[in-house]
Amino acid sequence: MGNGQSAGIDAGQYRQGGETPEIVSDRPVGEPLASLILAHGAGAPMDSPFMQEITERLVRRGLAVHRFEFAYMAQRRVSEGKRPPNPQAELLQQWRAVYHLVRQQTAGRLAIGGKSMGGRMASLLVDELQADALVCLGYPFYAAGKPGKPRTAHLAELQTPTLIVQGERDALGDRDTVAGYRLSSAIELRWLVAADHDLKPLKRSGLTHDQHLDTAAEAVAAFLLAERG
Repeated sequence: MGNGQSAGIDAGQYRQGGETPEIVSDRPVGEPLASLILAHGAGAPMDSPFMQEITERLVRRGLAVHRFEFAYMAQRRVSEGKRPPNPQAELLQQWRAVYHLVRQQTAGRLAIGGKSMGGRMASLLVDELQADALVCLGYPFYAAGKPGKPRTAHLAELQTPTLIVQGERDALGDRDTVAGYRLSSAIELRWLVAADHDLKPLKRSGLTHDQHLDTAAEAVAAFLLAERG
């Protein structure tokens, strides 16, 4: 695995054709307080601005962050065109492979999670993997425009301690709509004022994206350290 402070990522860092995606690790100075495997969303890679910025903030708070890309996204780096996400079964198998590899090489508490789709795939596996915690940033509670068809059945039965950081006006799970869903008592929801799916607030709120990313990182760090306690 790589080791750095949120350095840029290029196609040369990937093993193509292997069963386990390449993993890029960012670690704090000294022993990490906890570790988190963080998967990207459906449309952006693991070094997107969002993923870079949240990783940097988490590392500054003493967490080790391990990022990877699903096969379809890694392939986008070496071929033209936007490939759609792999079938769910393949995404889950890639998650399993990454988790087991990182678990073998990581001492202490290890959480899993991700942005949007990456977090949703993690939520489908977290109890099976017996990870220490789950962290979701901008959870896609339903597909765009389909709040009446929530993707929450498994969330009602979730056993693993979970933190979901969500924008109040997220188009895939706004505050009023999510309030009507049945969720496990293991889930803690942290709502960000006037924020969208990328945790960006409305300008008229008087808040900035940087402030919301800081708040999200602080919430994640506090949650993982409390769970460690």
